[in-house]
Amino acid sequence: MGVILGVLFHFIGGFASGSFYIPYKKVRGWAWESYWIIGGLFSWLIVPPLAAYLTIPNFSEIISSQGSSVLGTTYLFGLLWGIGGLTYGLGVRYLGVSLGSSIILGLCMVFGSILPSIYYDFFPQDGKDTFTTFMSTTWGLTVMAGLAVCVIGIIVCGKAGTMKEREINASGTDPHGMTVATEYKFGLGIFVAIVSGVLSACFNFGIEAGKPMADTANELWKAANPAETGNFLYQNNVTYVVVLWGGLTTNLIWCMILNARNKSFGDYTNKNTPLLRNYFFSALAGATWFLQFFFYGMGESKMGNGASSWILHMAFIILIANCWGLALKEWKGVSKKTFSTVVAGILIIILSVLIVGYGNSIK
Repeated sequence: MGVILGVLFHFIGGFASGSFYIPYKKVRGWAWESYWIIGGLFSWLIVPPLAAYLTIPNFSEIISSQGSSVLGTTYLFGLLWGIGGLTYGLGVRYLGVSLGSSIILGLCMVFGSILPSIYYDFFPQDGKDTFTTFMSTTWGLTVMAGLAVCVIGIIVCGKAGTMKEREINASGTDPHGMTVATEYKFGLGIFVAIVSGVLSACFNFGIEAGKPMADTANELWKAANPAETGNFLYQNNVTYVVVLWGGLTTNLIWCMILNARNKSFGDYTNKNTPLLRNYFFSALAGATWFLQFFFYGMGESKMGNGASSWILHMAFIILIANCWGLALKEWKGVSKKTFSTVVAGILIIILSVLIVGYGNSIK
């Protein structure tokens, strides 16, 4: 039952992450950096401590009681992840929701799931699965097989993206009638997608670095609820606060630079734009984004395996983002072969989720 709940929580989190960019499409008259940082303030500064306050008594005391090495390392990984999150927005901007999310999150899934386990091979910790464990157990090999299948699905989605680009270049317009040079830029998009995919994996490292905070929250919860079994569902909420400080720092600096360069500071008070609407949808996007990790923490507490949880979380995001891409008609007007290719990629990713879930049930 725990595995089923874990998969369900990861699906809800994946749905939130795969959907968060949709409200941004309702923003009118603002530069990208303006609505991105308004949403980010809710994602990284406002909602995380609110969630921690509602779920973890005295969460601020837990943070202040930690050593500088724990807080510093967690914050550092948040900074690096923040660059990945920043370039994620650019990747989606230039590649579209479906293709951009597939490539970015696929790389994020690979690095985020494998590198920590390799680290634990050299620096073992109790309760942490090493890469050797993955490669020497039936359940571990099954999870790794699911990861390999997901990578294949991502490659297929990437192939569909290159096919789409060739068709756009041949016609001179994208499926919505916009000129090629407007938003869809495969070369630039693939570059920022690779950067984002690698650095976004640092969020998983940040969660691992901040594990002492989550462990403290878990211990306090068990002490207050001795009759309860299992782990505290919301233990990671305290860790998110520190990791996301790093993400806020990176994104705030870059967006302010862009505001100055593009002279877009006026967006925030421009009465010629629907200000209330823009603030609302930016805030909605930011709050929706945070929900992915709120439910990720719940899923991980039920499944008890960081790598498998990370793979499932990323795979669900890729799946939902691609479904949104289809719903938003990002593939409208392409050939049947191209459309069939992206659908095949989505189906392969669904298969990978089932394989990873089965591997966890074996464990």
